[in-house]
Amino acid sequence: MARIAHLSDIHFGANDPRIVDAATAWLEEHRPDLVVISGDFTQRARVDQFRAASAWLNRLRSAGLKLLVVPGNHDVPLYDVVRRFMAPLDRYKRYISHDLCPFYEDAEVAILGLNTARSLTIKDGRINHDQMEILRQRLAAVAPDKTRILVTHHPLFAMPIGRGGELSEAVGQHEDAIQAAREAGVHLALAGHFHQTYAESATKMVEQAGGALVIQAGTATSTRLRNDEPQSFNWLHVHRNNEVELQVIVWDGTGFQRASHVAYHQHGDRWTGEAVDHPAMVGAIA
Repeated sequence: MARIAHLSDIHFGANDPRIVDAATAWLEEHRPDLVVISGDFTQRARVDQFRAASAWLNRLRSAGLKLLVVPGNHDVPLYDVVRRFMAPLDRYKRYISHDLCPFYEDAEVAILGLNTARSLTIKDGRINHDQMEILRQRLAAVAPDKTRILVTHHPLFAMPIGRGGELSEAVGQHEDAIQAAREAGVHLALAGHFHQTYAESATKMVEQAGGALVIQAGTATSTRLRNDEPQSFNWLHVHRNNEVELQVIVWDGTGFQRASHVAYHQHGDRWTGEAVDHPAMVGAIA
């Protein structure tokens, strides 16, 4: 079994230091096999914010935790127009990671991260055809018994994000991106961006989407909340490529506690979820 902590939307510059410390303590205590962070390390891509994010990541590394990270749209400067278009991820590469296509593999999982942040969009993301080819080549070559996981900041699919269930914009070129993910045999698609937890079988969202389970993380530490959903992150136990447990770990004002625990099983291209010990309390868990 692989144990993966999936955090997103840290937003140094608009975060609560108490929550950062609590998340760090939780990770140090539970010691996941891998910590995945799906973007938005900063609020406005400023040097002081990147330095704070870098110090936090170094704290996790010093605790012996392995990391896989990708940038988000907030890691691209918004108001510094010259830097935004000439060197949009220069500071991210300097302070966070030079690798915009990180890859992790062990005996049980293979995980690929792709950068969806772009200069031309304020908040929306995009995957280009070169990245799609990387996705096909890197994951399609993985042994069939391993769980293949894709990590992006922006989800490939349109998401229900409002109280009325209105849908978000899907990632740019999402039809081609979904086809590439299907051809690569992606089992889990992890993303963030919307500050809401969500999990759903891809085939319930888009026809011919393949056999992926789409998992969204809420904001782990930001004070910018959506629909009053509290800060949270995901705790995944990947038993095999058709059996995954998802626990949503939520900030309750004093610490991080489990709010839901759902076991997902794949049957054909469909994933179904069943609460392990109590019904979901946070997010639109299927």
